[in-house]
Amino acid sequence: MEFKWMNESKLTKTGDKIVMYAPEHTDFFNGGTATSVEGELPANLCNAPYYYTEVTGDFVLRVKVSHAFRDTYDSASVMVMQDMEHWAKACFELTDFGTHAAVSVVTKGDSDDANGCNIEGDSAWLQVCRVGNSFAFHYSVDGEAFYMTRFFNLDCGNTVRVGLLAQAPTGSGGDRVYEHLRIENRTVGNIRAGK
Repeated sequence: MEFKWMNESKLTKTGDKIVMYAPEHTDFFNGGTATSVEGELPANLCNAPYYYTEVTGDFVLRVKVSHAFRDTYDSASVMVMQDMEHWAKACFELTDFGTHAAVSVVTKGDSDDANGCNIEGDSAWLQVCRVGNSFAFHYSVDGEAFYMTRFFNLDCGNTVRVGLLAQAPTGSGGDRVYEHLRIENRTVGNIRAGK
């Protein structure tokens, strides 16, 4: 598979390990008009490095991710994108509640934001499944048993961008590690279960 860049950054490959640098104050989030008297809301940014390939038809992406969890919203993520108004990401993120969690954002014009399960430790597996225009995000702690964090539909064509996203919205940046990346053209029997 041929990979391309959106917002190119530093990247090194060793075997099946990819290390991508997330520059400071980088994110993918279409903020819309949300306001808050107290608390921190994501800025409207689409400047995080995205290393992607184009995939046609149904697929399953699976990868192990890890990072140092230094600053709020630091994350190693995977993303599926039709265009700048239609995309979704699954993140292993340091949340604004101080937890390591499986977080998801689905963007249809404006972005939403959903904290999923808290995960102990600094590494996890992320998975994306596509069946038609339906998608599901899953996480795993061992790479064997996967659990759904999000099911959604996305208005997109038969071919979409799929790949790795490294973000550091509030902090000084850092390395994001991706291992054992697999993208398979196949249709899962149960998209909620991811298999």
